Amino acid sequence: MKDLFIRDATDDDALDVIELIGGVFGEYPHCILDVDGEMPELRHVASYHRDHGGTFWVAEAGGRIVGCAGFVATGARESETGEKGIELKKLYVHRRARKTGLGGMLVERAEASGITRGAEYVDLWSDTRFETAHRFYERRGYLRGPSTRELHDKSNTVEFYFRKALRGAP
Repeated sequence: MKDLFIRDATDDDALDVIELIGGVFGEYPHCILDVDGEMPELRHVASYHRDHGGTFWVAEAGGRIVGCAGFVATGARESETGEKGIELKKLYVHRRARKTGLGGMLVERAEASGITRGAEYVDLWSDTRFETAHRFYERRGYLRGPSTRELHDKSNTVEFYFRKALRGAP
């Protein structure tokens, strides 16, 4: 993809990130983006991730945000298991930027950041409707666990759980 670059997001990117995610949700029947009711963190996407022990990135091409992803520290599970991990959040790529390697670049950035921070694994949750994403994660070494969770949101979302052990982790 021409002129593509990935950078740390700022809270000023919020509207563009919301537009990107809304576009992706719009590709799936009954998938509704309710920012203020269900994802208010999108209004301050960079500071939210930073405040939760992580980072958020955006990918730009041609002056538009065409991809995003971030991670947060797992926190609660860390104390239960003794392991340290991160949770991948909000990996979205504009339909015209898919199959360019951008999703992989964003995931690799999160995984490398996790390793640098001493994380031993990456967790993520993915809507059961996002079958292409599931295949993407599985090709990258993520294993689907037996757990699902219902979000009880406007989209009636049910999510699959995935985990990947990080090589190079302590």
